Amino acid sequence: MPCLLLFATCAHPDGAPPAPKSADWIEWKLDNLSSIGGQRTTVVGAPRVIETTWGRAVEFDGSRDALFVDVHPLAGAERFTAEVIFRPDPGGSEEQRFLHLQESGSKDRVLFEIRLTDDGRWFLDTYIKTGGKGHTLGARGFKHPLGPWYHAALVVDGEQMRHYVNGEMELSRKIEFRPQGSGRTSLGTRINEVHWFKGAIRTARFSTRVLSPSEFLTP
Repeated sequence: MPCLLLFATCAHPDGAPPAPKSADWIEWKLDNLSSIGGQRTTVVGAPRVIETTWGRAVEFDGSRDALFVDVHPLAGAERFTAEVIFRPDPGGSEEQRFLHLQESGSKDRVLFEIRLTDDGRWFLDTYIKTGGKGHTLGARGFKHPLGPWYHAALVVDGEQMRHYVNGEMELSRKIEFRPQGSGRTSLGTRINEVHWFKGAIRTARFSTRVLSPSEFLTP
């Protein structure tokens, strides 16, 4: 399988610090159904490309739509920042997985999830399984409205995992992270095709650096 394409460095608006150097990160723009970041996709169901104010995105129906890529973009990373720009929509199930990276031949994985609440909002739930141990950050105390676009980030520095929504850190915990090997990625569902996501995803970015919020993508 060829290496992922690396995108050129670009500056953030309003004088914010520049994005990480291209050697440090991989960016996936979901603007078509045939490939992501130069990698061929496997399409499940009927996700569709939509137009947004910021460009194209892929919309998932919450019951059968997903994209799969035969690449684990964080394979070999000892520390990392994973980011997603996404839009969670009303009407989905209570538990939804929208980005899942998993090592081949093991259960070690990195997961972005949302949970819907009884008052019609959602909170971010991030999960890492490494060396056979599971680590969860379920931010039940940080609820957000369904419908707008959001930025979510998961940062691992080798000793801690932290997650952020729109640049604000919500939770952190200690972790002994073991770099994961090559594997696969699913978008719009868990890799075993359960817990489907209802909403849209515009961009995912994976860096081998520990980024600060000022370096994050903007939603």
